Amino acid sequence: MEEPKVDQGKKQLAQRITQKLYQKYGEPHWRQPLPPLDELISTILSQNTNDGNRDRAFESLRQRFPTWEAVRDAPLAEVIDAIRTAGLAQQKAPRIQAVLRAITEQRGRLDLDFLRERDAEEALRWLRQFKGVGPKTAAIVVLFSLNKPAFPVDTHIHRVTRRLGLIPNSASAEQAHQLLGELFEASEYASAHLNIIRLGREICQARKPKCPICPLQDECAYYRRQDHR
Repeated sequence: MEEPKVDQGKKQLAQRITQKLYQKYGEPHWRQPLPPLDELISTILSQNTNDGNRDRAFESLRQRFPTWEAVRDAPLAEVIDAIRTAGLAQQKAPRIQAVLRAITEQRGRLDLDFLRERDAEEALRWLRQFKGVGPKTAAIVVLFSLNKPAFPVDTHIHRVTRRLGLIPNSASAEQAHQLLGELFEASEYASAHLNIIRLGREICQARKPKCPICPLQDECAYYRRQDHR
């Protein structure tokens, strides 16, 4: 069976969106890339919290425990206490320890550098086998740490791209990873990901989007449906 063809109109729309956000925000910069295992733990910490809380929890964890083996083997209560600033610590701490134990069981050591030799799809599949590692978490590790093509979709990107009409309103966040990965150019995944998030935080907010100042008015299906009188 043939693969469904990519909608060229939407692909062109994605290119215009990328260009206009670049004109608005410039080239975005991700923080210093972390080794893949560090990035994985950091991204688990980032779930349902902001970047500042994630970074504080990650730094606290690294200061409290000298190695990932020490995190894996520590009493659960100590890991919970170390990452409390990330929120949902009682969920994230056992999740982190379970992932570290599962990696050790499979690989014999806590090191994900072997994923650098895998292609993006293989790396994504391998990471997603672990409970608590969804498509966004896996894609962030693959894109920013392994420097391989993957398009991470967080709540901002999911909301903004549906409003723009890039993906159907019915598309789940998981479906959005594949759909948007087909529409954006792989070389622009990082730029598009970061700039759409910024747009979602600053302008295309969930409850009261600031449509009058949005640089994407001319491209936006949501804007065209509104009454601007």
